[in-house]
Amino acid sequence: MRPHIAELSRVADTLVSAYPNAGLPNAMGQYDEEPHETGHFIEEWARSGLVNIVGGCCGTTPDHIKHIAEEVSGVTPRAIPERPVALRLSGLEPFELVA
Repeated sequence: MRPHIAELSRVADTLVSAYPNAGLPNAMGQYDEEPHETGHFIEEWARSGLVNIVGGCCGTTPDHIKHIAEEVSGVTPRAIPERPVALRLSGLEPFELVA
């Protein structure tokens, strides 16, 4: 998921949020990623300046959210870049028309 968040952070002139699962589901449909692991991953994204809002989705528990909050506490949120006005379209490849 990190490459996608990094790309969004690179092109977005607004807040970027990330709500990852607690890892990929196992054969039984359960999520095995431990809370400290999830917290560590999201901390790296925050310290790299990729995100403004973080949380958790499938498989995350209150303990996961606690670890995420502790890891990103005190980390400066991503600076929102100013981009020139342009027509921007999304699809398989991003398109930007600059006059």
